[in-house]
Amino acid sequence: MKQPKVIVGLSGGVDSSVAALLLVKQGFDVEAIFMKNWEEDDTSTYCNAQQDLSDAQKIADSLGIKLHTVNFSNNYWEDVFEHFLQEHKKGRTPNPDVLCNQKIKFKAFLDYALSLGAKKIATGHYARIMQKNKFFQLKTGLDENKDQSYFLHLLNQYQLSKSLFPLGEIKKSKVREIAIKHNLITANKKDSTGICFIGKRDFSSFLQTYIPKQQGDMVDENEKFIKHHKGLAFYTIGQRKGLKIGGGFGTSGEPWFVADKRLESNELLVVQGENSLLFHQSLSASTPHWIATQPSLPLTCMAKIRYRQNMQNCTISKENNTIKVLFEKPQRAITPGQSIVFYQQNICLGGAIIESRE
Repeated sequence: MKQPKVIVGLSGGVDSSVAALLLVKQGFDVEAIFMKNWEEDDTSTYCNAQQDLSDAQKIADSLGIKLHTVNFSNNYWEDVFEHFLQEHKKGRTPNPDVLCNQKIKFKAFLDYALSLGAKKIATGHYARIMQKNKFFQLKTGLDENKDQSYFLHLLNQYQLSKSLFPLGEIKKSKVREIAIKHNLITANKKDSTGICFIGKRDFSSFLQTYIPKQQGDMVDENEKFIKHHKGLAFYTIGQRKGLKIGGGFGTSGEPWFVADKRLESNELLVVQGENSLLFHQSLSASTPHWIATQPSLPLTCMAKIRYRQNMQNCTISKENNTIKVLFEKPQRAITPGQSIVFYQQNICLGGAIIESRE
């Protein structure tokens, strides 16, 4: 039986390269797409994008598959970046990668691939899809250190039904081995970092090209003035780097961290060390999204409030139009605007947007 047509998102990195290779070896009718989602605003970003496209073309040529190129920059600006900017202007810290997956990779890309005759799309994400009864479940990737289910929690049943994650059952080290064995030019290429499709750059300087500075007071827990900050939009809860608080402040040599952003007074509260003001045991979250069926609440499960975090025990309950999450242990740097993602064992249930912490 002939395998269906699958179009893989080829980014020019090792993960998508190996995903494409595995699909070819499994007998699928494979094509690839290189997505351009950001209009470069400096030479270095332009060069990186050109290099990625060149690498993607070389991978496609070596695998004998057709590479399409498509520009989703307008979609990205309207569906992801404008929301990203609006959230920062409100003093919140959004997660653009989560929205990028929902709106670009598994919406714009999926629609485009289907228009080319594909039955499914594939990406190099470290996650797994399993069908149980009538529902598709999103499971964590086998490689716990690389699991990307956190960023995929907004996907719905239709998107999961049309997607493949060839790397879900493989560890990252094995992916590198496969790439080396098959002489893929991306075998030793460094993983991309930074904002989805925009890349790694000086974040504060980047934001300042879109959001004006709004100077205010930086104060300690005793309301003592320390210095002026450049605008609440340019800081995030738990931040250490970039505060530039020199000697002469505080009673210890411990580092300073952002503990709160006071929007009404435009004050940035900073504390030293692992101060109790950095920790909260509960939070309220809005717009919950459930991947399969909505669970009955209250529900005891596990959750992550950021990507690089071990799962934490918690209880979810309904509170008016929001949900309340009570953690077994206080959590450090709960950040409004970020996603909280829920799990039961290795199944991602869905998630919500953090609004406040108590």
